[in-house]
Amino acid sequence: MCGILGVVARTPVNQLLYDGLQVLQHRGQDAAGICTVDDSVFHMHKGPGLVRDVFRTRDMRNLHGCSGIAHVRYPTAGSAMNPAEAQPFYVNSPFGIVLAHNGNLTNTAELKEELFRQDLRHLNTNSDSELLLNVLAHELAAQARGAELDVEGIFAAVAAVHRRCRGAYAVVALIAGYGLLAFRDPYGVRPLVYGSNMTDDGPEFLVASESVALDTLGFSLVRDINAGEALFIDFGGSLYTRQCSETPARLPCLFEFVYFARPDSVIDGLSVYQTRLAMGEQLARKMRDIGGFEDVDVVIPIPDSSRPSAMELAKHLGVDYREGFVKNRYIGRTFIMPGQASRKKSVRQKLNAIASEFEGKNVLIVDDSIVRGTTSREIVQMARDSGAQKVYFASAAPPVRYPNVYGIDMPTSSELIASGRTDAQIAAEIGVDRLVYQDIDALMRMLGEANQQIDGFEASCFTGCYLTGEITPDYLDALQASRGDASVRAAQRQLDLTLAESD
Repeated sequence: MCGILGVVARTPVNQLLYDGLQVLQHRGQDAAGICTVDDSVFHMHKGPGLVRDVFRTRDMRNLHGCSGIAHVRYPTAGSAMNPAEAQPFYVNSPFGIVLAHNGNLTNTAELKEELFRQDLRHLNTNSDSELLLNVLAHELAAQARGAELDVEGIFAAVAAVHRRCRGAYAVVALIAGYGLLAFRDPYGVRPLVYGSNMTDDGPEFLVASESVALDTLGFSLVRDINAGEALFIDFGGSLYTRQCSETPARLPCLFEFVYFARPDSVIDGLSVYQTRLAMGEQLARKMRDIGGFEDVDVVIPIPDSSRPSAMELAKHLGVDYREGFVKNRYIGRTFIMPGQASRKKSVRQKLNAIASEFEGKNVLIVDDSIVRGTTSREIVQMARDSGAQKVYFASAAPPVRYPNVYGIDMPTSSELIASGRTDAQIAAEIGVDRLVYQDIDALMRMLGEANQQIDGFEASCFTGCYLTGEITPDYLDALQASRGDASVRAAQRQLDLTLAESD
């Protein structure tokens, strides 16, 4: 998962892009980068670390120009912590192109072979973003054929990218001498919105992963870039859009609403905050139906993303809501830290319990999701150490049972606590008296009713149903082998069952 920005403005954009990256920092803490363009000359600075650590005053002064793109990286493909894979990426042919990408390509082996054998292009890293950049560069060159590009040629190149690339991708790119290009994969898995700002000198445009970046930077949200759609803004400020996919389907990532996106964002017409409130209401409905939670004394969220669900859950259960954990905001989000040892070590550094809210009580702890179970297990133990009599646990999301291959760092079943386990077994693993999960069908129905223009959701980590056809048990086996981890036979067995049921 990454965060991307692209802007065409009337004044220098270095500070604007920096501020935008700060707002999107939750989408990636591994690396950050900014590239601006001034009179067809690119100025770039990038490196590993948080935004505030990557950029110094001298770096900002060198980022000249009134247009640019920016990126914060959370690695899901390529080499974690490899400075060479910080984005944006650059190629000098044709014209000079700089690109930043959020998502994950799933046919990388095929594309690498095509680029090397047919397109005669060389890659310097294992990043699928560099791969995507070179595919786009090749298709733009094919449209130009030694002549000037036009808008029709740019959109034709994006259509060719859609035909060649599979997976999830939201992209911003600068084309030297032309303008800013942004596009979204034909399923619209990864979010991308754009907004405008009118100045005395003319319009300015900003493209971002989340609408919150537009809000904080003074831009008015226009709309989401649609699945398969491309948007091109020339450096003069003229905007063009085109649907570049023959078969687009609006299927945004469900996990964005559960966990990744900020609650003050709106994605594909859905308020993230409102969807999280609705998740809590739905959980309360399920808990009343199944019974056994009548002795809950207090509902306590795990900060921060579970708060809306926990508040609504407490309201509909008629139980007190309390803050029982204090978060140290100077520790990174444990879910996106690169190593299991780092994740386990950081939980106690990140959260501390308020003992008085637990002592002698039956507590219901609410989290947005349970992925690896490491954080959940440590938190439950904290509650017991603080004197809780009983500890119940509710997940605002369904069980995460399958690898994700579209840009979220949970690609192997060995890391997923719900893979191959029943709810009772998971409860025993994390040490709770009882566990309740959100129902996937109820969740998707609820969100679908909130915006009927959405065709569905990318929910493969919950359902095992993948949008792109190449995700087979053999694909998962190769993915596991490439990471050097243990086998993914459990996920493969579950995928086999899912495929058999769909037949």
